[in-house]
Amino acid sequence: MRYRVVQWATGSVGRAALECIIDHPELELVGCWVHSPDKRGRDVGELIGRPALGVTATDSLDEILALPADAVIYAPLLPHPREVAALLRSGKNVVTPVGWFYPTDEQAAPLQQACLDGGATLHGTGIDPGGVTEVFPLLLSAMSAAVTFVRGEEFSDIRTYGAPDVVRHIMRFGATPAEAAEGPMTQLLDGGFRQSVRMILDTLGFTGFPQIRTAHEIAVATAPIESPIGTIEPGQVAGQRFHWEAVADGETVVRIGVNWLMGQQHLDPPWTLGVEGERFEIEIDGDPGTFVTIRGWQPEPGDPPEAKNPGIAATAAHCVNSIPYVCAAEPGIRTSVELPMVAGRAHPRFTKGPR
Repeated sequence: MRYRVVQWATGSVGRAALECIIDHPELELVGCWVHSPDKRGRDVGELIGRPALGVTATDSLDEILALPADAVIYAPLLPHPREVAALLRSGKNVVTPVGWFYPTDEQAAPLQQACLDGGATLHGTGIDPGGVTEVFPLLLSAMSAAVTFVRGEEFSDIRTYGAPDVVRHIMRFGATPAEAAEGPMTQLLDGGFRQSVRMILDTLGFTGFPQIRTAHEIAVATAPIESPIGTIEPGQVAGQRFHWEAVADGETVVRIGVNWLMGQQHLDPPWTLGVEGERFEIEIDGDPGTFVTIRGWQPEPGDPPEAKNPGIAATAAHCVNSIPYVCAAEPGIRTSVELPMVAGRAHPRFTKGPR
């Protein structure tokens, strides 16, 4: 069976998702929504540097709703629940990296009804949230008994992130510390990462209503730092750390977070990525304990700016690979702990059958 898929938005994750959809043996691209008027009416293959695909980009929600499609990869910069509800009510399953990873009942209620109205499923997934910060730690926890602590954490040089407008205007790198502290990033991250923490707490059975606390730390430049968003001047934001901790009976039982630096020089405080460099880490204290370092989801040193960002590609792949499982699920909001294990698929050259 081949599932008919629509790609919603063609930013960095959206373009990577299009590549994944085209190469997935069980999926067929049938539509694409774009935000920019200059992309409207163009063949989607042209938008991603591939041969023509016979699929024309549109900026019309009504046209997307009218398409006979099984699923939508919904990847805008910011989510709009009314759009998601409309897609669900039209009978299309929705997979997204921008929310609904493990929503509370209150957060889920409006879209849960839309799912039931359309007989469709909504699933949030990605890399963090959606992977390193809850799904993969839970998978590894199967190898431990009596778990007392879980950690999932990102360590990245943010200069390699291929979305300069996000880095400057939403993350607020290059701003003053006060502007960054008052910016939207903490609130945007808070919604997703709190869901990650709660997924771990609930799935592992931590009781006693653990308190979840958030920390945001900032480092400033002490000398000019060249970056893709321009020069970071002394006193401007050049490093940020966000962490979420769950505390039960006075003990930290879950810690997840991100460490984003504009390089490792000229920072105050003098933060670095450590001798290990860019990476993701997963740690579980239990019997036995587990410590895993993940590499390959960040660009290699020396990669050109136009090179594909592996973290963005991994986010897109996790979404796209989820489609067959989401389409087979019962209608409603389905989290990663409710779906079967999601797996990738072989390269197309191995899935075409004998020549």
